[in-house]
Amino acid sequence: MLDALWLSTAVIFVAELGDKSQLMAMTFATRYRARDVLIGITAATALVHLASVGIGYFIGNSFEKYQGPIAVVAGVAFLVFAAWTLRGDELTDDEAEKAKNANGSALFAVGVAFFLAELGDKTMLATITLAVREDWFGTWIGSTIGMVAADALAILVGAVLGRHLPEKLIKYGAAAAFVVFGVLLIAEGAGWV
Repeated sequence: MLDALWLSTAVIFVAELGDKSQLMAMTFATRYRARDVLIGITAATALVHLASVGIGYFIGNSFEKYQGPIAVVAGVAFLVFAAWTLRGDELTDDEAEKAKNANGSALFAVGVAFFLAELGDKTMLATITLAVREDWFGTWIGSTIGMVAADALAILVGAVLGRHLPEKLIKYGAAAAFVVFGVLLIAEGAGWV
């Protein structure tokens, strides 16, 4: 379980760097208290990632004898995540305005926005991929910690540095990490390691 926790924390932290969710977190932090934004993000992330590990867990149990090919597919998925990261994710002006002008409590506004934003996002897909091969509980806790930590970093950095983030460095570093994870999974699934 601890291996799954550490792996999923690292993978999801990297996946979240430069993601639209981080931009949403910074935007919400300009309107609401950081504590409320973090609680909303944590609740939404825990729900989305619980569904993700459930999907991954049942896929993994159904296809246990196909672990090699699944590892190769997971590796290819991580290479796709690398390309997706390089392509970038931007918050449109309309999305930024909706985040700033959300009605209702901060927790509800942030929670609903993050829940909807994460459905089908690369972090959800990465969590499903990890849950196919790793302990579901460790993956769930680790993926939640990784995403919340990355978004907390975005809030902190956004508050300190404004919008002057080294976006290219973050983007290339995250993509490189996905490539490394992808190549390792493909090598393992093909029986090369």
